[in-house]
Amino acid sequence: MKAMILAAGKGTRVRPITNEMPKPMIPILRKPVMESIIDLLRNHDVHEIVVNTSHLAPVIENYFRDGSQHGVHMAYSYEGQLTQAGLEGKALGSAGGMKRIQDFSGFFDETFIVLCGDAWIDLDISAALRWHKEKGGIATVILQEVAHEEVHKYGVVKLDTRGRIVQFQEKPKPEEAVSNTINTGIYLFEPEIFRYIPSGVEYDIGGQLFPALVAAGEEFYGLPMDFQWVDIGSVPDVWAATRMALQGQIKGFPMPGKEVRPGVWTSINTSIDWEQVKITPPVYIGSSTKIEAGAEIVGPCMIGANCVIESGAEISQCLISDYTRVGSIAVLDNKLVFGGDCISPDGSLLNLGETQIRWLVDDMRRTLNPGDIHDMLLFSNMLSFHELNARETLPELEMA
Repeated sequence: MKAMILAAGKGTRVRPITNEMPKPMIPILRKPVMESIIDLLRNHDVHEIVVNTSHLAPVIENYFRDGSQHGVHMAYSYEGQLTQAGLEGKALGSAGGMKRIQDFSGFFDETFIVLCGDAWIDLDISAALRWHKEKGGIATVILQEVAHEEVHKYGVVKLDTRGRIVQFQEKPKPEEAVSNTINTGIYLFEPEIFRYIPSGVEYDIGGQLFPALVAAGEEFYGLPMDFQWVDIGSVPDVWAATRMALQGQIKGFPMPGKEVRPGVWTSINTSIDWEQVKITPPVYIGSSTKIEAGAEIVGPCMIGANCVIESGAEISQCLISDYTRVGSIAVLDNKLVFGGDCISPDGSLLNLGETQIRWLVDDMRRTLNPGDIHDMLLFSNMLSFHELNARETLPELEMA
């Protein structure tokens, strides 16, 4: 069986992270989520994979290249054009991207699987393929049930007693949803599906193709399956997935590095004074990172590679990206530090440069200027003054 991974979206609900990397490249504990999908496909004997790209396409293409290092063959279908300003993505929609590949080469000449590139899954693809073949339909959608209040984030389906999809709603309001059975973004198709997809236009699988199949009375099935599906469709989802991985709640997820203390994993070339730091698991610490004596880290927490956590810093339940310096008087609680932004789990953010607090949290490769050092010393003196007088409590600096 051949496969297509959908990777052309802009990932607007995951901004500002997707300002710097496409959503399929967002890592769960340092491993891009799309890499886990490729591993799964290979394990089910799927070795030919085409990926449609658009937003920040070179990030994906330069990482995976021809797929040989992952034991598969990979090709890319770029949706956009090169302008004087550089690459300008223009996605064709999920179904439109499929049609573009088929018009180009006829690649999909047998049953094929299409997956969204932004979720960690452990689906039994082989079992799904057998069920699809037995039904003999033109398409099968892999389904799961979610809480009713969550249906607005997904495509919702209604099945008849034979498993045929008789109604499809794309991201309905909870009060309008016909069920809480949702589309997981995993599809099995026959090549005949392309009769329903126009060429050269933007066309969506959930919003346009599936309603067309229902209207045409096609043999179009939904298959509820029991598998773990960890979606990273929003900023809160990214943090939730990281917490789940750290707490061992993602079945079969391989923890990176080496477990050097119970519940504490590190990569190589770290500088940590284990007798002088306080670390409460679960915690992962990336390579070439320094944790200075007197720092405190409370899990679940991930510290990226090439970071510096200064003496006195307190980090609790955070996701700290690579090359981050956390200053000695910083107190971070439930924050995601990424690309110059400090992001709360609900998606609200504080830009570290615009707020002029780089002396508190910054890229560790940047040299502090005299103004930064002055602000840091001034704030430290304020803390000391209030502690000595004990007449009032200085409010905790709330990062975002």
